[in-house]
Amino acid sequence: METFLSPLNTAEEKACLKRLKEGDQEAKEELILHNMRLVAHVAKRYAGSEEDPQDLLSIGTIGLIKAVLSFDSEYGSRFATYAIRCIDNEMLMYFRSKKKTRGEVSMFEPIGTDKEGNQIQLADILECEEIDVTEELEKNYLIQKMTRHLKEQLDDREYAILSMRYGVNGQKEKTQREIAKCLHISRSYVSRIEKKALEKMRKFLSE
Repeated sequence: METFLSPLNTAEEKACLKRLKEGDQEAKEELILHNMRLVAHVAKRYAGSEEDPQDLLSIGTIGLIKAVLSFDSEYGSRFATYAIRCIDNEMLMYFRSKKKTRGEVSMFEPIGTDKEGNQIQLADILECEEIDVTEELEKNYLIQKMTRHLKEQLDDREYAILSMRYGVNGQKEKTQREIAKCLHISRSYVSRIEKKALEKMRKFLSE
């Protein structure tokens, strides 16, 4: 099992970024090594492709290195938020370039199978383009902050979907597609329920 160093705390990360700006190459390596968990997190989204997991980590690491070299605190976002966006972009560029080298390929051409033996199409992988990383992080923060209120604010189906989607009460996080299969409904329906439930929680927070 792949193991990674723990993330730097806020003070350590700030000091490391300062050293990097001053030309300290050790700070660069430190930032990369302590943020490899982000690469693994993004790579999991592409686990349904036929790519070797180690290759996905390598591709994601390139994105992380680009993030380390180009990050500026004046962007107004946390380094982790910026890094995840860079890692995800690197993954998407890889799949786009691979698609081009294969010529004109149908979005619905089978490219592999998932753990349950279900057929995976190119569209299933490239739909990750629609993910707004900042929005995903905000959703996770919202769920963590509101966990104790979920049951009282949501109906049973909304609660079940958010619990599975964000790993509430120690559950393993599931994708919308996995939840749809569990509940025997469409992925788009899961997405609509998730969106509605999150809006309820945002409204509750603002009251």
